[in-house]
Amino acid sequence: MASADQSIRYLNPPTVEVSKKKYCRFKKSKIKYIDYKDPKFLLKFVNEQGKILPRRLTGTSLKYQRKVSTAIKRSRHLALMPYVADLLK
Repeated sequence: MASADQSIRYLNPPTVEVSKKKYCRFKKSKIKYIDYKDPKFLLKFVNEQGKILPRRLTGTSLKYQRKVSTAIKRSRHLALMPYVADLLK
């Protein structure tokens, strides 16, 4: 029976989650103002369909996530960024 215990095989190997700690890029680089006229920078916070990515995915803090979302909404209003897109990136 001891040899049977040692020959236990898993269908999927057990995963050990090693995740990087998320950080707020605005706090790290000390950015105070998020420019709504820079759509290339704001595309980092939008997925392929044009939806704003949540904080848990981007790692931004609450204060800056609010600023990012208002900047994206302003740039959409001025037609610098699309509201809805297919394969934006």
